[in-house]
Amino acid sequence: MKTQKLKALSQRLHAPEVKVLAGYCYFSFNEKLTLPFEVQRDGHIIFGPLCLGENAQAAFYVRHALELAFLLQDLKNTPLETVKILVVSARNAARFWLLDHDGQAPCPVTWGKAYAAQHPPSQHILAQSLAQLLPLCNAPETTLPLSGPEWSHFLAWLATVWPSIGPVEALMAEGGDGRLNIDATTGLNHYGCSHRPRPWAVTFASSTASSLSERGFAAGEHMRLAFMKAIIEEKSDNFLTKTADETRKFLADFFGLSACQGVILSPSGTDSALFTLALSGLKNRPVTTILTAPDETGSGIPLAAQGCHFAQETACGVQVEKGKLIDGFKEKSVCLVLPLRNKEGGVLPASSVVQACQVMVAEAIEKGQHVLLHVLDLSKTGLLAPDMQAIEHLAQTYPEQLDIVVDVCQARLMPERVQAYLAKQWAVMVTGSKFYTGPPFCGALLLPQSWRQRLEYTVLPAGLQAYAHQSEWPQAPACCGLAAGYNHGLLLRWAAARAEMEAFAAVPVPAVQQRLHQFLHAVTQAILLNPDLQLVTPFVPHRPALPQDWDRQQTILSLMVRAPEAADIDTPLDFERCRKLYQWLNADLSFYVPATDKPLAALLCHVGQPVALPHPHALKGMAAALRLSAGARLVSGEPSHNGLGLEARMVRESADAKKVLDKISLILAHWPAIAQADPLPSYRPLSGALESTDPHNAVLFGRMGQGAVTFSSLAIGPS
Repeated sequence: MKTQKLKALSQRLHAPEVKVLAGYCYFSFNEKLTLPFEVQRDGHIIFGPLCLGENAQAAFYVRHALELAFLLQDLKNTPLETVKILVVSARNAARFWLLDHDGQAPCPVTWGKAYAAQHPPSQHILAQSLAQLLPLCNAPETTLPLSGPEWSHFLAWLATVWPSIGPVEALMAEGGDGRLNIDATTGLNHYGCSHRPRPWAVTFASSTASSLSERGFAAGEHMRLAFMKAIIEEKSDNFLTKTADETRKFLADFFGLSACQGVILSPSGTDSALFTLALSGLKNRPVTTILTAPDETGSGIPLAAQGCHFAQETACGVQVEKGKLIDGFKEKSVCLVLPLRNKEGGVLPASSVVQACQVMVAEAIEKGQHVLLHVLDLSKTGLLAPDMQAIEHLAQTYPEQLDIVVDVCQARLMPERVQAYLAKQWAVMVTGSKFYTGPPFCGALLLPQSWRQRLEYTVLPAGLQAYAHQSEWPQAPACCGLAAGYNHGLLLRWAAARAEMEAFAAVPVPAVQQRLHQFLHAVTQAILLNPDLQLVTPFVPHRPALPQDWDRQQTILSLMVRAPEAADIDTPLDFERCRKLYQWLNADLSFYVPATDKPLAALLCHVGQPVALPHPHALKGMAAALRLSAGARLVSGEPSHNGLGLEARMVRESADAKKVLDKISLILAHWPAIAQADPLPSYRPLSGALESTDPHNAVLFGRMGQGAVTFSSLAIGPS
């Protein structure tokens, strides 16, 4: 029995969320230890019986031990620093507990609730808890009490840093908006994904958002650990300033800017749209914004394009009134919509889109307005519009009256395309969270030189201080009114996205092209052969040819689904029920199907959120398209793919995509039972069907226990 529990402990130490921490430590076991664990100052952890097994209490103690062991290794051996390390590691452990339990179950330690709270504990609670924490690191009793001045310094420090202390999964959910919050019931956020890896799930959701891979999680965790050390050393401001500069420099180098002073870090594409309006407004004329198909970009874009608050809370944590004009933006700003689809959902001819755009621009300029035109490369369903040559002609016709920003938030293009846009003096909105599969809410606005110069002579709207920090913008006079401080959540998310971008960039371009083509061809054929599905005609991006380019093929496959009561796909599923289908794909449905179908039903499948499309035969005239997309990880692979050869991996990727299509058909076949239960998505499968009967996913689960952590026979003792 003991051997089995030790094996479970070893496997826990190789779970993705603790693997990085465990790599800094080594371990032994003492069955006579009355404490949960004891940590030496060289990274050695002695686990006691309370850390064994698979229960939640053991998980908490293991996490606490790892956090403490990591931080103690650089201890300067002063009482004040010892206390800081004890408190930081304990808060990390308490917030780790809260992520999984959300207060629904009591924490295994008396101090847990206070350390997970929004505000620091009182001095009395701190003193009590420290008396319990000191023995865990074999600290001398003389560590406490601190002197009066030391306590005062410690309490002032703690009040400042308390919100920044936590596991990477919690910190990554900060500095965005409520859509990043993890639902304790599902273990997922609004987008159906997690800030922890889900290697057992099938994920083709890069058109919307993706759960972190083990690669991305590890990159974020390494930054988080360095951040915790900086907090203890009281150097967190310097650390975050340096990290923000490094992130902006990376993006400048990746996309070919001459300097990072043309990069603005942004929590989201919607924030970037707001920043773009602010910069366009610096021309000191009323702005007319022309949005190309805003229903295929982001729901908050129309409000942001009018200089209005687009949510109830900003990324800086400021409570605002949604829809209200932001301080400093002009009330006369106008927002026009340039549609790309007709009333039946079909794509309008490129010539008619261009003509409508030309008329809008000319009429606005004739009225004395400055025009800000949003161009899409690409939309949620993969549309590139309006025609870029026509837009370039417009820019040449109205050089002083027209600003152009290209929305490349999907990032499904080669960096050379971004360089070309910037060379035309067009601003570019990018993210690391779509094609590159970084966590949601990591964006950036790239400025050409002519836009960057505007920051030298004017002042940004005062209300932007609720949306951005100075550290995220170029060093320029116009940025002095932005908020002080830092968005550590944004920087952590970019650290994860950067790891994915670097892995993708390391793959030779011909290999990128070949892998994408192989996957997209296989999945397209599978959609066409499934009578329950209809492929929305792929829009092939019209771009100038580059040597061995990969971005002139459509990497977003949009598909409509047969309504369950209909005989054929001529009557597609309506938007509301398609949203349900999208959620059920990401849920364990093995409880509602026959035994033979349980493995497929239990498979968690995450695809892009449905996009509403008009359709004459759909309920209420509105159908929807699910999106199955090829992202960067499809090309670069990820740590959970270790051990698979390239060809085997690519075959498996196509097979996984076909399983998503098969699960859609399975849901249609059992729609009444599933609809009655209306199951929620989940971080892991809820049943044992997937792990026990599906060899592919059994391998994924098994991988969680692989690695180099071992326990000697001397440490284990007799079984």
